[in-house]
Amino acid sequence: MPARPALRSVFFGGLMIGGYFILQALMILLHEFAHSTTAWVLGYTSTPMTVVWGNLITMQGWDEGVPYDALFHGRGHVAEAAIGAAPLAMHCIFVVVLTLCLCRVRAASHRVSFFALYWFLVLNLAELVAYLWMRPFIATGDTGRFNQGMDFSPWGLFLFGSAFLVCALWLLHRRGLPALAEALSGWRPAQIAVIVATGFVLFLWASGLRFLVLYPDPLWRVGLIGLVLFTLWLVIEVPRTARRRGG
Repeated sequence: MPARPALRSVFFGGLMIGGYFILQALMILLHEFAHSTTAWVLGYTSTPMTVVWGNLITMQGWDEGVPYDALFHGRGHVAEAAIGAAPLAMHCIFVVVLTLCLCRVRAASHRVSFFALYWFLVLNLAELVAYLWMRPFIATGDTGRFNQGMDFSPWGLFLFGSAFLVCALWLLHRRGLPALAEALSGWRPAQIAVIVATGFVLFLWASGLRFLVLYPDPLWRVGLIGLVLFTLWLVIEVPRTARRRGG
């Protein structure tokens, strides 16, 4: 491989990976502090600084530090629903705003801004995929707290979440990925690498792999959903990228 393309590949890969993990760390902090700050604002904790810190790389060990079981007994506590769902609402808002911004930024001339918006959008979508497609029927966690607090069937959250995610992923497919090709100036290997990495983050890193590795039987099987979605993503997006004109 010629020296210049090799250096370009190394620089591009390092920039992508480093930038991704910085944005991931930001997303984790925003998620956990959305819980703890909501609990504090509603008067259920004396400080928003209750977050239990974990690993910023693997995303393991984090917790908002809100004692739900001690504060809420039984179903029908709206405050429990608000605290549990606060980061999910935040992720939905981010997805809408980031999608609008991504559609407006000139990818070819503002590459750093484009990739920052792109990966932060993917990270927020990945959180919603994890919670709205893989955890809506689990009694614990953010979705379980929301369903218990509102005394709702988990099917309502699943159906609403599915509609939202399908629309968001369709916009990423129709608008975000063509802009990605523009940002990469038709550099086909980099386009395919980013497409594969995007699918991995969306359907495996933040969700599918966690279930497959960390959850006991039978919950680990939920992770198979991530494998199926990742495979579908590759089947749809990689050939489309290979056919796209440019470079």
